[in-house]
Amino acid sequence: MSLAERLLEDMKAAMKANDTLRVSVIRLARAAIRNAEIEKGRPLSDAEVVEVLHREIRKRKEAIEGFLAGGRNDLARREELEMAILMEYLPPPIDEAELRGLIASAIAAVQATSERDLGRVMGKVMPQVRGRADGKVVERLVREMLSSSRAERPEGLDQGGDHFESR
Repeated sequence: MSLAERLLEDMKAAMKANDTLRVSVIRLARAAIRNAEIEKGRPLSDAEVVEVLHREIRKRKEAIEGFLAGGRNDLARREELEMAILMEYLPPPIDEAELRGLIASAIAAVQATSERDLGRVMGKVMPQVRGRADGKVVERLVREMLSSSRAERPEGLDQGGDHFESR
């Protein structure tokens, strides 16, 4: 069963159970998915549905921040409940140890040696963790691992181990 089909079935079950909040959240999510399908001109894959759900969750996070800043804790709580419902449909998050292993593999694969290679490493890692890890966390770990790998090499040595003269 695809993720979109699961959303439909869960919406039907929530309607039967008279769970108005869940019905509302799923309807909004399905509308966002439908809009993305219209935009792309084809049905979305599960990975694309996960991206749409991430966008919806991000909207909820921003709304929560705004409501808390405005002193509307009741509305912030409702947004948190909606966000929790949406998060049920996301794949389980990747743990940091597994993420570090993927990053180390990507660093080795692209032969990254400094933070200048950040984009190449991120390009290798993100497709593997999309929907399971936050891009900001991945970027922070990549920077951390690239800077620590640079610290392990003696200064003045390039990748091949030959000395070069500084100007």
